[in-house]
Amino acid sequence: MRKKDGKWFYIFISPWLIGFLGLTLGPILFSIYMSFTNWDLFQSPEFIGIDNYKTLLTDDPIFWKSVGNTFFYALISIPLGMSISLWIAYYLNKKIKGITFFRILFYLPSVVPVVASSLLFIHLLAPTEGLINQALAIFGIQGPAWLLDPNWVKPALILMSLWGVGGGVVLLLAGMKGIPQELYEAAAIDGAKSTQSFFHITFPMLTPVIFFNLVTGMIGALQTFAQVFIVTAGGPDNSSQMVVPYLFQNAFQFYKMGYASAIAWVLFIIIMALTLVVFRSSALWVHYEEGKANE
Repeated sequence: MRKKDGKWFYIFISPWLIGFLGLTLGPILFSIYMSFTNWDLFQSPEFIGIDNYKTLLTDDPIFWKSVGNTFFYALISIPLGMSISLWIAYYLNKKIKGITFFRILFYLPSVVPVVASSLLFIHLLAPTEGLINQALAIFGIQGPAWLLDPNWVKPALILMSLWGVGGGVVLLLAGMKGIPQELYEAAAIDGAKSTQSFFHITFPMLTPVIFFNLVTGMIGALQTFAQVFIVTAGGPDNSSQMVVPYLFQNAFQFYKMGYASAIAWVLFIIIMALTLVVFRSSALWVHYEEGKANE
C-alpha cells in the first residue's frame, strides 16, 4: 500500500518536478556555466574562466554606477515606502463609516500592471505638461525635468515606487487586526495615550509583518527592472541605470550572454548576503508571540 501511495505521489508531483528541473534548476546550472564563457547566442560558447568576473569587478564603471544607483534607490524607497504603508494602515484600521472604500482605494494601485503605471508616470512627470509640475506651478514652484535631469531621475523613480505601497498596507492591516484588543484596554486603564499605545503595543506586535515587508521589499528593490527599462532606459547618462536593466542590456542588446550571467550571479550574491544580514538582525528587533519564536 505504501509503495502504491508513493507511486501516485510522484505521479501527481511530476508536473511540478519536471517544471522545476527544466525551467528552474536547469537554467540556474546553465547560467553558472555561461558566466565562465564568452557567448553571443549565435556561436558556440567559448570558455574563458573568470575573465567575465574580472572585467565586471575591476574594469566596468557602468556596472559599479548601476550598483550605486540600485543601492541609492533601495536605501530610500524601502524605508520611505514602509513608513508610508504603516501610516496608511494605521488610519485604515480605524472604525469609521466608509473605511472599506478607502481600503480598496489604497490597494488598487498595487494591482495595476507595472507597464501601465510606468506609462502613466511618464505623463505625470513630463517637464511642462505633467500634472505634477502643473500642480507645483500653482504654488509658484517650477518643477524639474524629472526624467531628463540626472539629479532628479532617481527621486522620480523613488516617487514611482510609492505607487505600489498598497500590498504592504494590506499585510500590515491584517497584522493590526490580529493584535488582541485586551492589550489596548489594559494600556488605556494605565493611562497610555494613543501614541504610546502605538509604539509600545502596535509597532512591536507588527514587527514580524514589518520584517517580511523589509525582506521582500529589499529583494524587489535590488531587482528593479520594468520601471527603469520603460521610463528612462537607464538615462540620462546612466544616472538611472540599475543592475537588472544593465544585465538585460548586456544579454539582449549587446549579445554578451556570458557577461550578463556573471552580472546575475554577482547580484545574487549581494542579495543573499544582505538577506542573511537582515535575518541575523531580526533577533534584536522582531517580536514573536511566545511559542512561535522557538519553532
